[in-house]
Amino acid sequence: MTEITLPYTSAVLLETLGTPLIQRHFHERTVRTRIFLAQLPFTLTVALATTLVAFLQPSLFAEPQLITALALSAVLLAASVAVPWGKMPRGSFLLIPYLDFVAVSFFREGSTELLSSVGLLALFPVFWLCASGYAPKTAIASSAVASLLIVWIPVMLEPGPASVEQLVRPLLFPFMMFAFSIAAVALTTSMDKQRDALMTQDVQLRAALEESQRRERLMETIVDTVGVGVVAVDSNGHDILMNSTQEAIHALGVPADIPDPEEKELLVFGTDRVSLAADARPVRRAVRGESFTNYQIWIGVGEQARALSTTARSIIQDDGVADGAVIAFHDVTDMVNALAAKDDFVANVSHEFRTPLTAIQSYLAMVLDEPGLPPKEVEKYLRIADRNAERLNGLVSDLLTTTTMSVDRSPSDVALLLADSLASAAPAAAANAVSVELLCPQPLLAMVDGVRISQVLDNLVSNAVKYSPDGGTLTVSAWVDGTDLHCQVKDTGLGMSNLEQAGLFQKFFRAGTAVERGIPGIGLGLMISKTIIETHGGSLTVESLQGAGTTMSFVIPACILSLEPAI
Repeated sequence: MTEITLPYTSAVLLETLGTPLIQRHFHERTVRTRIFLAQLPFTLTVALATTLVAFLQPSLFAEPQLITALALSAVLLAASVAVPWGKMPRGSFLLIPYLDFVAVSFFREGSTELLSSVGLLALFPVFWLCASGYAPKTAIASSAVASLLIVWIPVMLEPGPASVEQLVRPLLFPFMMFAFSIAAVALTTSMDKQRDALMTQDVQLRAALEESQRRERLMETIVDTVGVGVVAVDSNGHDILMNSTQEAIHALGVPADIPDPEEKELLVFGTDRVSLAADARPVRRAVRGESFTNYQIWIGVGEQARALSTTARSIIQDDGVADGAVIAFHDVTDMVNALAAKDDFVANVSHEFRTPLTAIQSYLAMVLDEPGLPPKEVEKYLRIADRNAERLNGLVSDLLTTTTMSVDRSPSDVALLLADSLASAAPAAAANAVSVELLCPQPLLAMVDGVRISQVLDNLVSNAVKYSPDGGTLTVSAWVDGTDLHCQVKDTGLGMSNLEQAGLFQKFFRAGTAVERGIPGIGLGLMISKTIIETHGGSLTVESLQGAGTTMSFVIPACILSLEPAI
């Protein structure tokens, strides 16, 4: 497609004249449209001059030169629209401005009596040629020659030889056209260079903008991908960037009665979860230029509160001055809770170990300190110490393995196992003023793992006693239904809520009332007991009412051997 630069400059002229056709960048239009708009100013000026002739001296329309000029002008305007210039040879459109000179010459000859300055119409083709960008030197020369011919041809066509005076007198006009063409070439060349420079700069700026936007999208994607809350603030502490993780964290700190709080109004607390001085808040510290790592805070209240580890670094400008900061918020709630659970676990384990150890040491000390004790008393004390040693060994085993378990079934007297469990719990029951009742046929033989079932009974009975700190009644029952063994441990102690019952058999679970009253335990006994019963093919269930006691029951199917004494 033919490329021309003339219409761009002509567009400037048309815009200056207020032509409404120019509604977008001129160079973006088709070649045909640009040529039409370039020819339009000349045609409009010719039309204006024709109107003046019609108003002032209509008789001039009888002049063939004027009619020829008007016809040629109309034909050239139509040709600018009708000819497919985009398919024509390069520069072919310049035929129009050259023919404009002919139209100017005829118009001048046909109206010179009325319009002495009509020859200035030559400015339009001169401007077109010189602003076209094609052979500027040739354009200057041809503009000067064409202007000279406009004034000389009429002189030469007069009868007789032309005098020197006749030839010299009109030279000012072609000289003016010559000077104007030079100025037009210089101006157009400068404007074209500026346009090219601006277009090049525009391309570079667009490329830089696209690259900046691409980097921004990349940065936003990276920041939103990491599982850490990130916020960037300016030197006044105002947010300039916040990723999606931080938005969720920020929402936790918004007070219920302040929809759009300032930073100082957010529910941010120290490690005590009670208060935090305004200057100690991580954002305020970062704005002051402080850099820190693993600074722990809490945000939010109630069950929604989260523990956060914060890290901050200042944004340093080239001159070394801080211009805001970036703060990262890492949710460490699970870790903080795990550490607290660990401390509680260690404390509870120590307490659980201390109880059997104290019993062992006490009964062994009684044997050693009283050499004259009767053999039966010595045997009694040693059996108690041995049983507590077994209990201590069981606690260690429970800590080492709580997921895998096997049972070794053998004929066992469940009645005897119940009696032993109650005997072991007797001192604690007495301390808590708990009365104990055993309801079980004697004997009650079943094919079970006696050691494991004894472990279950010890857990259920000791729990019943522990969770009856204000006294009450403990009833332990066992009975047979067909070949199924049923056992029930019922207390009238603290009881549990429905929520606590739902987590009762989870590892390390502790009821809220137990924690509040400081009742010892590590939260493994019931989970292990449930595993033992289920390994026997049975089930362990709970029924409880807050403040009215708890009933633990288990059933082991197809295990009863006989209700008669073993031989």
